[in-house]
Amino acid sequence: MTAIKHALQRDIFTPNDERLLSIVNVCKAGKKKRNCFLCATVTTERPVQVNVVKVKKSDKGDFYKRQTAWALRDLAVVDAKDAVKENPEFDLHFDKVYKWVASSTVEKNTFISCIWKLNQRYLRKKIDFINVSSQLLEESVPSGENQSVAGGDEEAVDEYQELNAREEQDIEIMMEGCEYAISNAEAFAEKLSRELQVLDGANIQSIMASEKQVNILMKLLDEALKEVDQIELKLSSYEEMLQSVKEQMDQISESNHLIHLSNTNNVKLLSEIEFLVNHMDLAKGHIKALQEGDLTSSRGIEACTNAADALLQCMNVALRPGHDMLHAVKQQQQRFSDLREQFARRLASHLNSVFVQQGHDQSSTLAQHSAELTLPNHHPFHRDLLRYAKLMEWLKNTDYGKYEGLTKNYMDYLSRLYEREIKDFFEVAKIKMTGTTREGKKFGLHGSSGKLTGSTSSLNKLSVQSSGNRRSQSSSLLDMGNMSASDLDVADRTKFDKIFEQVLSELEPLCLAEQDFISKFFKLQQHQSTSGTTTNEVEEMDGAALSRSYTSGVPQTVSSEKDMIRQMMTKIFRCIEPELNNLIALGDKIDSFNSLYMLVKMSHHVWTAQNVDPASFLSTTLGNVLVTVKRNFDKCISNQMKQMDEVKISKKSKVGILPFVAEFEEFAALAESIFKNAERRGDLDKAYIKLIRAVFVSVEKVANESQKTPRDVVMMENFHHIFATLSRLKISCLEAEKKEAKQKYTDHLQSYVIYSLGQPLEKLNHFFEGVEARVAQGIREEEVSYQLAFNKQELRKVIKEYPGKEVKKGLDNLYKKVDKHLCEEENLLQVVWHSMQDEFIRQYKHFEGLIARCYPGSGITMEFTIQDILDYCSSIAQSH
Repeated sequence: MTAIKHALQRDIFTPNDERLLSIVNVCKAGKKKRNCFLCATVTTERPVQVNVVKVKKSDKGDFYKRQTAWALRDLAVVDAKDAVKENPEFDLHFDKVYKWVASSTVEKNTFISCIWKLNQRYLRKKIDFINVSSQLLEESVPSGENQSVAGGDEEAVDEYQELNAREEQDIEIMMEGCEYAISNAEAFAEKLSRELQVLDGANIQSIMASEKQVNILMKLLDEALKEVDQIELKLSSYEEMLQSVKEQMDQISESNHLIHLSNTNNVKLLSEIEFLVNHMDLAKGHIKALQEGDLTSSRGIEACTNAADALLQCMNVALRPGHDMLHAVKQQQQRFSDLREQFARRLASHLNSVFVQQGHDQSSTLAQHSAELTLPNHHPFHRDLLRYAKLMEWLKNTDYGKYEGLTKNYMDYLSRLYEREIKDFFEVAKIKMTGTTREGKKFGLHGSSGKLTGSTSSLNKLSVQSSGNRRSQSSSLLDMGNMSASDLDVADRTKFDKIFEQVLSELEPLCLAEQDFISKFFKLQQHQSTSGTTTNEVEEMDGAALSRSYTSGVPQTVSSEKDMIRQMMTKIFRCIEPELNNLIALGDKIDSFNSLYMLVKMSHHVWTAQNVDPASFLSTTLGNVLVTVKRNFDKCISNQMKQMDEVKISKKSKVGILPFVAEFEEFAALAESIFKNAERRGDLDKAYIKLIRAVFVSVEKVANESQKTPRDVVMMENFHHIFATLSRLKISCLEAEKKEAKQKYTDHLQSYVIYSLGQPLEKLNHFFEGVEARVAQGIREEEVSYQLAFNKQELRKVIKEYPGKEVKKGLDNLYKKVDKHLCEEENLLQVVWHSMQDEFIRQYKHFEGLIARCYPGSGITMEFTIQDILDYCSSIAQSH
């Protein structure tokens, strides 16, 4: 608190000539705590004024701000709230009641005590103090004598002025020069008084002595003034002499200025004329080239290009202020405008003719490609047109209307040309896919040329006429039973794969070449924004909508020149996407497994196109077609799962390996060969998981419904086949299913062995079950032979019923039964027979152990040995 008091005295009250007597840290009662300080102060000047000041600490730093001040004479009541108990609250009654809460009772009491003293001294007990401890007031009231002394001290304090450092230093020097300055203060004061009198006398004598010197100085000043008057007279005569010279020099200077101004104007005029002549003069050769230049030869095109550039430079010259008001400049500008309009019209007419001629020339070559799966090469046409690229750029900068008209005409001519070429190309692809003329008729081919009807509606009518033909859209894994061994089926798929790849390989360079040509010829490489639709709107337009937008006469604008390239490509190649969809539909109807080939090929081409330019026309179009291919692939998988769910088996013949299990093996092998290192491996993995789960469910369903073949045999054989298939193909995403298939095969093999083997020594089994029951009841094993029903004679009687001959006969019947249940293609007979042999030997050892423990020393043994069992099983297996 002392540091705060010192800071407040220094920063707040000393600048205002006030002294801080008491301080208390308070906050307003009943409100959010926001601390401030109440200060009791007196002024250092008379008459003394006593104030109560509220000081608040600033929120933005460690400095204090004087907020409110009340005169102590306006204070009516001080209410300390409680005179007995310690209570930090108190009220001050000024114009209204201010309720405060002190940070501590001690600070509150000290502050109230200070207010009491100030009231006693300056206000003559005007303030009322209520609820204040009488002891506090008694301690604050001194005796009369002390009060007067205290009052004198306070007045002395009020009149006291502190010496500064300079004054202290001077006093110390004087006191050091006098030995009795401290011991005899009166003598020291008298000495100082005498020295002061001496200094006053010296000052008076010095003033009186300086009067003579002042008189001498005044005399000198008078003489100086006389000299100044003489100098002024001489200067006046000189000025009159120079005045005539000044007038002559002014005339000469004015003449020189006029001459200089004339020369400057002539130089500037020459500069302006040279500027206009140099920048707005077009050579006669350029004018002739623009008016009559040959636009068919390379030399003529180069001359026209140079002339057009020169004309553009002349028209775009930055004229200086005032040039546009010159009549000659206006005439020259009008002449340039006429030349520009004339040449732009001639150039546009010539290029339109070139576009039309190209369409006719290219159409004449279509017949050469009609029998081949290749697209015509447009490189010569592009090469010829690229000679006009600089002129197109000039036209774009000078006459955008004609440039836009040429762009639309180019799209119209080329879209019709490409539509004919692409449709003929896809017709050839369809004919090659469907094969011979006989098959062409089956798929709706008409005419000597063998062309397809080519429409989507005709594709929907395709169907298979007989079971011996290739599979239709509804073909599934179940339909492959008769076709899996057919070399023709594999060859057809390979042929389709090659044709589809060739179609994509022909389309891709065609689109890229045309896009590159459009970019160079129409000068669309730079991204100069123009008014128009957003990129999203352009991407949302399909080919038909974009075509309608151009033919309807509504100007279509784009947000960048890259979008304009995509618009032009969409208009020119609007038939590619529907034709690709038709081809995909045909391939899917020929063989639903073709969707696997198409998914891999299309994914690869989409991935390649997106690496070059994700927003290009080719990337967007192939991406849309890829969605269709993916839907066909998903539909193929769904149809296979549906056919599995609807499978029915014969009730009169044994089941064996289910058709869809064998066909899943063929599908997986085919898919692995197709999707090796493919980008869409994830789609195949998802299809694998769906199919294998459906196969598992369908196998269990068939096994539960089987009447001829035991359930365990159906499960064992089919899951063994699935496990073998997955082990051979090593499909990483099906590792869990491979382990599950192996577990199911093992479990059902064990179940079938136990079920088929049953209890070959039935009576002996019943006998020893009784023995084990007695032991379980608490009878010791060596005492079982004393039981009447389980004595040694009963044991020998039971053993005699199972001689080796009977055992071999029973095993032979069992082998025939197992052979009847199992199918030949899976070849599990020996595996099952070996498991039955192991199970039979296990039961034999169990009986031997019981005889040894329960009938020790009896010498009773079975009438056949383990070696006999092995010989019986071996001979039976060899005999069959």
